[in-house]
Amino acid sequence: MEKERIKLGILGAGHLGKIHIRLALELEDHFELVGFFDPDEEKSEFVKKEYGLHRFDSVEDLVAHVDAVDIVTATLSHFESAMHSLRNSKHVFIEKPITNTLEEAKKLVDLAHEANVKVQVGHVERFNPAFEAVQNHFDQVLFIETHRLAQFNARGTDVSVVLDLMIHDIDITLSVVKANLRKVSASGVSVVSDSPDICNARLEFDNGCVANLTASRISLKNMRKSRFFQRNAYITVDFMERKSEVVRIKDVDPDDPFAILIDPGEGKDPRQIYFDNPEVRDQNAIKEELRTFAESIRTNQSPLVTVEDGYNAMHVAQQILDQLTYSNSIFAH
Repeated sequence: MEKERIKLGILGAGHLGKIHIRLALELEDHFELVGFFDPDEEKSEFVKKEYGLHRFDSVEDLVAHVDAVDIVTATLSHFESAMHSLRNSKHVFIEKPITNTLEEAKKLVDLAHEANVKVQVGHVERFNPAFEAVQNHFDQVLFIETHRLAQFNARGTDVSVVLDLMIHDIDITLSVVKANLRKVSASGVSVVSDSPDICNARLEFDNGCVANLTASRISLKNMRKSRFFQRNAYITVDFMERKSEVVRIKDVDPDDPFAILIDPGEGKDPRQIYFDNPEVRDQNAIKEELRTFAESIRTNQSPLVTVEDGYNAMHVAQQILDQLTYSNSIFAH
């Protein structure tokens, strides 16, 4: 028996909204894309002509005609759109960051539970094939170093670089480190916009793990790399190039004539370095997150990135922003 398709409506027809529209149409076995809404006439006309999609007259009109809502609007409008959808018991996919404030995020978590629907947050790097390829290699990570650098783009400057870019690495870090966050330190600078454009944050966890996160949207080149260090292993993930590598230190294989050895010193036996390049699948991360959203609805399973995950990332981001505000207030005096 063929599975009934989920009636989906998309809010937002901007750059990312158009990508979601195209991919939702490709996922025709999962979704029936019934239409979209965007208040911008020019963007809407393009989508109507390009994809032959119905444009609803309002958020309320769209929500009334669908099973699930995909919110790909500006961050400042996430909350109202999601609240209306949840109050009408619709499943919700909401782009990152989940909301503009922590208070709004908490309200969404509470309402999602009341509505008893699926809510997935668009932390797309969880679905990056380079990150997925090393999932089975993580084992008590003790140090994380991330760099997410971007050339300046006016799109996204409605929020700070913490909510625009660093939020990705906050979520990745929280997904890898299963421990309570003990301390947050941060510094940042506003250069071209009214909110911080570059930020460095240090997260210290109860299990001893430390994460050093750097994000910038005023760099000369783009970079999205993370390095994970644990006992006897070093894992690197290049989210942009979609490559990953695992370097392990193990006991020496006497039958390996090409072994790369290191001397630990102090009379200890030599160890051998093993290089592993995990197979990275060829997949579109956004398409994969939308597919798993559909599957969570169909199977009544929890989404891979839950509304609580979105809240937790937002909670850490807010602590970082609070640190930046505190630091700037000191320098101002």
